[in-house]
Amino acid sequence: MPGRVVVTGGSGKLGRAVIGDLAAHGWQVVNLDAVAPVEPACPFVKVDLTDFGQVVGALTAVDDRYARVDAVVHLAAIPAPGLRPNAATFANNVPATYNVFAAARLAGIRNVVWASSETVLGLPFDTPPPYVPADEEYPPCPESTYSLGKHLEEQMAAQFCRWDPELKMIGLRFSNVMDVADYAEFPSYDADPTLRSWNLWGYIDARDGAQAVRRALDHRGTGAEVFVIASPDTVMSRPNDELLEAVYPGVPLRREVGPHETLLSIDKARRVLGYAPVHSWRDEVGAGTA
Repeated sequence: MPGRVVVTGGSGKLGRAVIGDLAAHGWQVVNLDAVAPVEPACPFVKVDLTDFGQVVGALTAVDDRYARVDAVVHLAAIPAPGLRPNAATFANNVPATYNVFAAARLAGIRNVVWASSETVLGLPFDTPPPYVPADEEYPPCPESTYSLGKHLEEQMAAQFCRWDPELKMIGLRFSNVMDVADYAEFPSYDADPTLRSWNLWGYIDARDGAQAVRRALDHRGTGAEVFVIASPDTVMSRPNDELLEAVYPGVPLRREVGPHETLLSIDKARRVLGYAPVHSWRDEVGAGTA
């Protein structure tokens, strides 16, 4: 299946990992971003994704760089709530995603993977989740403008796929993306279970996030689907029963979970995409086993 794939936001933390993983598995990768990478790993094209004309051009041909695109991975966005004023976050993220979706359709690209967000599950869980592990089955509960935008992007994808039954669009609800260097801070969370309760103590190693992107690209199917993507364990050394009793007493447990198993369910991603995360902060910091 590998051909040419453009990765928007390829200069960012997750984008760098995605580019490296896809290139290692035979894809010809192009990085589309507003910011040049510090260490270029593939051809780079500077693009303003809020400009539809630029996006159409970047998804069709760019002079001597390439003459066609087979797939799109859309990661570029203001990456979290609170980094910009609410209206600015919405005005950047949602139009940019529309432009990527619409330009891909115009270019005849039918393999689209994009970064949705764990936030649509109801983060920061000031209102407890309806059950744990939290999964894709209950309705989205956006609690911020950023999350509202991600929810609307998922709805857009469903309609684009209704318009074109041959189109595949997979939204990956990534948890908090981490590099290895970030793991040194994790042991400090144990003293206060509320410090990371806002996302049920979840995270995603960027390398496993990249694996999820590749498996989504390789997945044979049509239509719009969303998947929670997290690492297989929590950020905590304290076990789940202690954490839930301390912060979310009374929240139903849908199935048994391991002492440190992620409470952001990755069951659907495992089952449908073959997602198989292998990286844990515990291997880097030596804080025990999941």
